[in-house]
Amino acid sequence: MAKIVIFSGAGISAESGIPTFRDVGGIWDNYKIEEVCVAGCLDTNREKTIEFYDKRRFELENVKPNKAHLEIAKLKQKYPNEIAVITQNVDDLFEKAGITDVIHIHGFLKEIRCEKCEFVEDIGYKKIKDIYPNEKCPKCDNLLRPNVVFFEESASLYIKAYQELDDCEMIVVIGTSGGVVNTDILIQNRYSILNNLKKSIYINDELYDDVIYKSATEAIDEIVMKIERFLNV
Repeated sequence: MAKIVIFSGAGISAESGIPTFRDVGGIWDNYKIEEVCVAGCLDTNREKTIEFYDKRRFELENVKPNKAHLEIAKLKQKYPNEIAVITQNVDDLFEKAGITDVIHIHGFLKEIRCEKCEFVEDIGYKKIKDIYPNEKCPKCDNLLRPNVVFFEESASLYIKAYQELDDCEMIVVIGTSGGVVNTDILIQNRYSILNNLKKSIYINDELYDDVIYKSATEAIDEIVMKIERFLNV
């Protein structure tokens, strides 16, 4: 397992132009969460749900990783076995930066999966109907869906993420409010860095060893320096 875990949220991608849903002007302004992102929405509101994620997937194509993604990718390349990258984000900006083994605990927007069998496919930035006009699984003929985790659904990759966290010696939390995943409970008995743009009501920053209230791109040089120092002690 990795010695250092970098755990990120929407804040790291916001500077690349991907809006967060908690902020004014975010992606949810024109949608109701309960209509497109809660367990069961594919049963009650399938057309609008598929439309929403098709739109997000299409918009992702031209979004580029920012300095924070790129610097983390450089670190990962330099210390491939010492650093694990876990993200709550469903975008592919870490992959565009060059990381191939990101743990996406809430799913991956470019992928679709069958609602019944184990079929998963990366369709790039296309609509589901562009690849499968009837939106049916090519293996079992059941309906396909975005491979993302809706609210109130179980997230199987949490198991893999917690395995990495159990053994790590340092955790770096970047760009998350703590409202979905309580990062405070992840930092116990290990060195911790918190980087957010501003304070969050869901995070007790007094629990963290280092706290940096700056944008991710402004803070990343300091974060990289601290990681390098930790690894080379």
